[in-house]
Amino acid sequence: MPDFDYDLFVIGGGSGGVRAGRLAAAMGKRVAIAEEYRFGGTCVIRGCVPKKLFVYASQFPEHFEDAAGYGWSVGETRFDWPTLVANKDREIARLEGLYRRGLENAGATVLQSRAVLEGPHTVRILAQDRTVTARHILIATGGRPSPHPALPGFEHTITSNEAFHLETLPRSIAIAGGGYIAVEFANIFHGLGVETTLVYRGKEILGRFDMDMRRGLHAAMEAKGIRIVTHAIAHGVDKREDGRLDIALSNGETLSVGAFMLAIGRTPNTEGLGLEAAGVETGPAGEIVVDDFSRTSVETVYAVGDVTNRVQLTPVAIHEAMCFVDTVFRGKPTKPDFDAIATAVFSQPEIGTVGLSEDEAARRFEELEIFRAEFRPMRHTLSGRQERMVMKLVVDAASRRVLGAHVLGPDAGEMAQLLGIAVKARLTKDDFDATMAVHPSAAEELVTMYQPTYRVRNGERV
Repeated sequence: MPDFDYDLFVIGGGSGGVRAGRLAAAMGKRVAIAEEYRFGGTCVIRGCVPKKLFVYASQFPEHFEDAAGYGWSVGETRFDWPTLVANKDREIARLEGLYRRGLENAGATVLQSRAVLEGPHTVRILAQDRTVTARHILIATGGRPSPHPALPGFEHTITSNEAFHLETLPRSIAIAGGGYIAVEFANIFHGLGVETTLVYRGKEILGRFDMDMRRGLHAAMEAKGIRIVTHAIAHGVDKREDGRLDIALSNGETLSVGAFMLAIGRTPNTEGLGLEAAGVETGPAGEIVVDDFSRTSVETVYAVGDVTNRVQLTPVAIHEAMCFVDTVFRGKPTKPDFDAIATAVFSQPEIGTVGLSEDEAARRFEELEIFRAEFRPMRHTLSGRQERMVMKLVVDAASRRVLGAHVLGPDAGEMAQLLGIAVKARLTKDDFDATMAVHPSAAEELVTMYQPTYRVRNGERV
């Protein structure tokens, strides 16, 4: 049996790569992991973590407004963008250190370098201009915001990467896209006092989410003052002498803004990795093609996370990495389970969701029972805020199994995590009904909706 320098070489220091490397090293395996930028990946460095910190920052204006109804007098307030960015950077640096130390403490060799494949067992470490061999290679290089080079003037645009490091906060911004990144940043910038316009080519924001969540959030965002332009795309961007941008839209309108952010999807990071030379197959979007066990077309090379373009969520990458370790190093072949993935959109108000939307369930099941409640949450009763909360359960009428659970409102993301357990466990509506309510709470509506609001039979509401 040939001798290798390492049992596992990981290319990419994001959530999936770090988890796989740390677990394998803790088992006593010889592990090396190479990262050319910063450990932690998109989520920690320029994704979900800094974004959530920005979400918190953007919520304070409403907190200040709501305080009056509860007897508090809030004096003059002022927001300082450089302070937020500096504090965010300090926290990100702390987290990156934790990722590095976790790997090192487990016994992994940490390499600050780009690494490329040169064969089924061979990797070149570019910063050191040397090659090493490994029994198994794991690619976990993630993805990046998709560019739009065909857009005239695209060089004047930014993506979520640059949004975290703007030197100054623009007075106005347009955001292209209707997915969760576009929606979250629209709420962030608006909350920080930026005049915000969201431009989306589709009919309604947040495709693939339940329609009640989509419509409810759309209405709430517009009520806050965020302008949403649908059925439109940008045709060109011109930069004025004063630095402002003129964006020509397909509907004939021209937007004049201080910044233009593209949030039109993400692209797998596979360029320049030596995949062709090693014989690793890629798909139409550049993603690495893998089987059910995350194995590529090369027997010794695996891939997890966004680079495979399966489900682009950090917990999914981590789950795939754990399954990889079970399969390769523990002798327990394990397929990642992508069923009933709970997720949240940290918009304002939040969306928390797990399982099937009503439309998707209607295509799969003959008859559905839909339980829906809409109300003003208790926290808004004294503040006077008119924002509504929506809760919805999608139930298979035949088996009574809860197929989907969807929440729009305060703390929806936290509820989604717990609802995920119930939906994943295939609990029935009867199980929900038999559960005591926590009172007074918004979440109690999830176990006190006893009669269906309506039914859906053969795709038609009855």
